[in-house]
Amino acid sequence: MYTCTWAPTVFQGPQLVDRHTRNAPVGDDLRDLVRAHVQNVEALGVSHLLIAQRWWGSGEEIEGSSLDCLAMTSFIAAVTARIRLVTAIHPGFFSPTVLAKWAASIESLHPGRWAINVTSGWNLQEFAMYGVDALTHDARYTRSREFIDVLKAAWSGDPFSFKGDWYHVNQLVMEPRPHHPLEIFQGGQSPAAMAMAASHSDWMFLNGGTEEKLSRIISTVRELAAGQRRTVRFAVYAAPLCRDTDAEAWAEIDARLVRLDPALVEKRKARVAGASGMWADDKDPLSHLDTNEGYCTRLIGSPRSIVNKIKQLKAIGISLLHLDLRDKKFVDEVLPHVHAL
Repeated sequence: MYTCTWAPTVFQGPQLVDRHTRNAPVGDDLRDLVRAHVQNVEALGVSHLLIAQRWWGSGEEIEGSSLDCLAMTSFIAAVTARIRLVTAIHPGFFSPTVLAKWAASIESLHPGRWAINVTSGWNLQEFAMYGVDALTHDARYTRSREFIDVLKAAWSGDPFSFKGDWYHVNQLVMEPRPHHPLEIFQGGQSPAAMAMAASHSDWMFLNGGTEEKLSRIISTVRELAAGQRRTVRFAVYAAPLCRDTDAEAWAEIDARLVRLDPALVEKRKARVAGASGMWADDKDPLSHLDTNEGYCTRLIGSPRSIVNKIKQLKAIGISLLHLDLRDKKFVDEVLPHVHAL
């Protein structure tokens, strides 16, 4: 089982209960904070670090102040030695050829350590603020597929031309050319997202959810991918809450649900209106506790119960746990065992 966590690029976390707004430090304070955090994550044996892309990060119901993903990837790569860096990129905000050039340089400096998370986007206000055409939901995924096609062709190092609906390339040559295969992650869980995963991506990041929900998505994508003679691997987001007993852990969850601000939940629903298939399950109250439905994965309980739950997730096809690592008991008593599962 691989593990992943967030890079420290957002300064108000994903949980919607008991939040504490933090402004981004600057200069030495920022560099020291990020360096210490990512080196500690690497020392824990975490295999992947996700550098999120947030263009507008001051929404109380989403995240707070945010830093650019490319600048942070470059810095984090320089202060770590092993951990795989997965940079989230929004097609529409980037040219795939320019991004390929940046990525080829990262690959030259840190061979084999970089991967891309192609995020088609859901925060429509971000698109408007930056003058980017949001398109319709499914058209964003069509644009993402074209973005990946160009990126893969550029990564190959062979001269190529391309004329699509969104991107045009004339005899591009990438020098230096990368020497490791390009690994592509993506998010989403709508039909359009599942179709793109089956045809274009190596990994699919899923929001948290029950085993039944995750199994349905995994089975659908596997069937679609098999029709194209491809395989896709799956990651799921989880926010663990580990206590001595299951009863103690669930009592804390119940207390958090009581403290939820209904007005904040409604604001969040409005903010994510551009998504499809994510943050949509009002039948699961745990979905409201954080911004990626991490508690819905239910790594909640005693260390033994959480380990058993992770084994069940592996059995349905999860190969990577994308984790919120703020729960100290989980980090101390469960995480050391996860990689051996």
